[in-house]
Amino acid sequence: MLFKNRYHKYFILLFILIAFSNCQMYESSNTHGIVFLDNRSNKLIVNETNMNDVLNIIGQPHSKSINNENEWIYIERVLVKGDYHNLGRNILKTNNILILQFNKYGILENKQMLNKSDIEKLNFAKNTTSNKLSQKSFVEKLLSSLKAKMYSNSNNK
Repeated sequence: MLFKNRYHKYFILLFILIAFSNCQMYESSNTHGIVFLDNRSNKLIVNETNMNDVLNIIGQPHSKSINNENEWIYIERVLVKGDYHNLGRNILKTNNILILQFNKYGILENKQMLNKSDIEKLNFAKNTTSNKLSQKSFVEKLLSSLKAKMYSNSNNK
């Protein structure tokens, strides 16, 4: 007999129940950047908060503007596991960007929060600048042409 007494069976059933319920209760996520950026940005008050307050509330910025040292950029990105019908591919749940602009005295002048839908509306330039470093080598050109020919032949069948 597999179970020595009835309590072993109940113990194993309870263990399996707890294991499966914990796996389904919490959504696994992969985060990058500042967690709960939206909540933290609500604590920042325009024309009252200074740079030191921002550093205490949010922390160091991910980047600063190229043209203006008084423009700070914060990022929050959360990926979650997809459903079974999506084969478990990651889905972008949250994608927030916070842009803070300070005056010359270090007081917050403007704050702008961009969420996932705002970022999707942005237009990017399609022009690219080529240089000798970004050009493909002979081997890369050869392999990419072979790949293109292979896939074009398989699509024609």
